[in-house]
This record gives sequence, C-alpha cells and structure tokens, in this order.
Amino acid sequence: MSLLEQFDAAMFDIYRRAKQEANYNASLFLQMLTVRKGLATAKQLINAPKPSDGYTHLYERGHLELTVEAMVTENPKWHELFTSDELARAHRRLIEYGYQPKKPDKRS
Repeated sequence: MSLLEQFDAAMFDIYRRAKQEANYNASLFLQMLTVRKGLATAKQLINAPKPSDGYTHLYERGHLELTVEAMVTENPKWHELFTSDELARAHRRLIEYGYQPKKPDKRS
C-alpha cells in the first residue's frame, strides 16, 4: 500500500473514531474524503484561515486528538506529505486551542 493510500485509510479512521469516541458524525468530512481523498482534504483543512466546524465540534467534545491537525502533527510518517508551513500551521492551531501534541514516535 502506498503512503497516499495509507494516509487515506488513516483519514477514514479518524472519521470512524470521531463517530465512536466523540459521538460526532462528521458527514461533511466524510464527503470531502470520498470526493477529494485524504491528502487534498487534509491540506484544505490545515490551510483554511480558521478551523473547520468539525475541528470546533471535536474541541468542544475534548477530542482534538481526532483532528486532522493532530494526526498530521503527531505522526512523522505523514510529514513528507506536507510543507513545513503546513506542519507549523497545524501545530500552531492545536496549541492555540490548548492541545499539546504528543511528541512524534520515531517508530510510527
């Protein structure tokens, strides 16, 4: 499985986890994933001037670990798919909302 296919799978996984763990049905996120795939969806969300409604809903539920920003920031496996500016933007958004990203595990 290619890195992009793995990334798509990971994006669908955070959709499922948000539904199960945060009781949040991110239907717009699922639609974006289905139409645009994982990487284009992640880049759109990370590069948006303000957090998505989904990000806000997950923040309100105390589950920022289920955001695209956390997934991308915390797993170095995905870093090569993003620019340094995008990674910094994702990290900064998490910090602004009081979430301390986990240190990347080099084995991930």
